[in-house]
Amino acid sequence: MAAGMFIAFEGIDGSGKTTLSNRVATALRERDLTVEHAREGGWFASRVTQAIRDLCRDARNLALVPRAELLLYVAREIQLAEEVVVPALSRTDIVITDRYLYTAEVLARQVRRLPEVTIRSIIDDAAGGVWPDMVVLVDVDPSVARGRRKVAKLMAREQRPASRKGLAGSGLGQRLREGYLALAAADPARWVVVDNTDADLDELVERVCDTILKARSQGVTSAVAGARATRLGAVAGGAVAVDAPARAPVVADAESALTAFLGWVDDRAQREPTLAAYVLAGLAGHGVDDRRLALAARVPRVIARGLRGLSDGVSWRLRRALVDAAPNEVAMSLNEQAAEAAPAWMLRELLSEVAPAEVAASLQGLEDETAWALREQLYDRVPEAVLASLALLDSPRAWQWRERWIREKGTLDAAVAGYVSARAAARSITGLDGERAWEIRRAVRAAAPVPAIASLAGLSSDKAWRWRERMLGRAPKTVLATIAGLDDGRAWAMRVAMASNCRESLDSLIGLDHATAWDLRDACLELWPACVIKSLGVLVSGARGKDLLHRALALFPDNISLLKQAAGVATGSNLNPTVMAA
Repeated sequence: MAAGMFIAFEGIDGSGKTTLSNRVATALRERDLTVEHAREGGWFASRVTQAIRDLCRDARNLALVPRAELLLYVAREIQLAEEVVVPALSRTDIVITDRYLYTAEVLARQVRRLPEVTIRSIIDDAAGGVWPDMVVLVDVDPSVARGRRKVAKLMAREQRPASRKGLAGSGLGQRLREGYLALAAADPARWVVVDNTDADLDELVERVCDTILKARSQGVTSAVAGARATRLGAVAGGAVAVDAPARAPVVADAESALTAFLGWVDDRAQREPTLAAYVLAGLAGHGVDDRRLALAARVPRVIARGLRGLSDGVSWRLRRALVDAAPNEVAMSLNEQAAEAAPAWMLRELLSEVAPAEVAASLQGLEDETAWALREQLYDRVPEAVLASLALLDSPRAWQWRERWIREKGTLDAAVAGYVSARAAARSITGLDGERAWEIRRAVRAAAPVPAIASLAGLSSDKAWRWRERMLGRAPKTVLATIAGLDDGRAWAMRVAMASNCRESLDSLIGLDHATAWDLRDACLELWPACVIKSLGVLVSGARGKDLLHRALALFPDNISLLKQAAGVATGSNLNPTVMAA
């Protein structure tokens, strides 16, 4: 048998590459080809490769330095290539991988900023001459990819901690996307770029399969060139893009942005109702309420998840309607502006048996007698959730509860030995700067480093700043979240230093009317347009805020995250702190 064809699928997390590559494998088998997928169903065929992936993903390994990370990513692919891919090529028509060395290369170059000579020497040596015959880059708007990932985690009720890679910030997807597209442009004879932002998945599978079949019969270069000649939207450098979406019409102001946003939701609801429901999160009012009500029966958990903090009449109506279909999500939504409303207490009583952990979480920051009584009622069943609800509370009563929990575990070190208990302890001291809080913070750091960093939220002590400075390079997303709202010289220096790489720099200055804040907004408008508008908060009503909004819409009329922020302005939802970029 002649050597099989090696095809790699690449793309940012949430692009759909795993789904597409598995669907393509199935479709090719139906056409009587033998196909081996090295990550069938999302699991690597090599146990060693899977273990290395888990090691790199584990956020407890914050100390992992960029060059060691690159070597581990490369080791993962070497193991998979030698254990699975190369042997399969001698017995199979098609061998498919979900990622190859390109991901390690792009991460090292675009995010970790390692020297090019280091990257090139390591990658080329690792490949040993084994390169895919064809690379399918599944391209997608990073905002859509992020929404898909969030929805997938919600539907799976995934409780794993955030990945270590994700701690680089939500701008990671954009930087990785740029890196992949640059690789595709540099090697147009082998790379096929397919746009999965708005594509019909069945049609996308068919077209990718057709290109692969033509590559087998005509050669890769001819097949890719033929695709380039017949597909719309060729990208720079000649790599072919399949089904690039048409540009949206001009959007001039918040009202027209709302219309465009609702149109996007209506279109998406037909094919991806979970994503349509997700982007409605945090919004309420004209046009939005009809869509929330219509989608509630189809995707109740996603709609309920989007109710967090909302306290308008339709949101309370939805909570009551969804208590049976989405009890956990309804309970979690009883926070911020909704936390102390009378209907919230009735719902907590109703849900305390079926969703005790989520009911306990909704008590964060509450210190009246009703909240304490409910904590006492829930403690025996979900002690860690009750403990975490003590965040921001520095009263003697709150400290009695923390010490009670520690005594029951024996010692502080024993209490925080595992991730779940360490995370709860870290959350319980969020925003607290006393010596006992720092003892707990230091104790939880080994088992739950990211929650330990997150517990610095709002702190401005020298100790807190020393922690932030040490951890900024390792977990910028989490560190920047802790300086939200701080009008402090060190906070401004950190925002300025990180703004071009981390959109969370903008998230940390919502509503701040400061000269540096306006400078950052102007500088980042073309880089993070949705975050710039989100950062305005109430300032969007002023002349300068309106000008920024109009400029952003003129530049990016089809950016769904920006349209959502503008829709929030049109409906008044932007005054709700839970409104977020899609």
